[in-house]
Amino acid sequence: MLIRGINGSPRGERGATMRLVRAVLGGAKEGGAEIEALNLVDYDLRFKNACIVCFPGGDCAFTDDFAEMYGRIRAADGLVLDSPVSIDLVSGQMKIPIDLMADGIRCQSLAGKYGCAVATSGDHAEKEVATYLNHVLKMFGATPVGEVAVAAGKDGAAIGAAEGRVAELGRTLADAVATKRP
Repeated sequence: MLIRGINGSPRGERGATMRLVRAVLGGAKEGGAEIEALNLVDYDLRFKNACIVCFPGGDCAFTDDFAEMYGRIRAADGLVLDSPVSIDLVSGQMKIPIDLMADGIRCQSLAGKYGCAVATSGDHAEKEVATYLNHVLKMFGATPVGEVAVAAGKDGAAIGAAEGRVAELGRTLADAVATKRP
């Protein structure tokens, strides 16, 4: 069983959001999962012009890292979507691949997979972003098992305090994947 964390932070490995993703993945590993984190900031993902060339055969007319990244997402049994809040929404790093995967809604490309959401903020909208990320999972056919949202700017110790909750979320995710929980 493979669980991948999809880190939407522009800070990549250095951000507080990634710290929580590492804790979720640590919990999933305790639950028996093979784990991997992907930093979206490391991928060359570009806006597309909605040419729909990909709809008939799945091949994109553009050359960037989207096909590789999407393939890695689809190969996972479980996903952790995470994003810091960026002006009340997910980061641009997370929004671009969500938009690029739009055909996945039509064909339910994540059906049979499980996922969860993690969101961080300075002081607001973290719950809304976590809820949105779980909604995205549902739109693509995956089954969300929970979320953790942390306002790190309100309390400097909030990230550390949340690590136990997110590790438990990771164990829950691994259990859902292993047992194919309805």
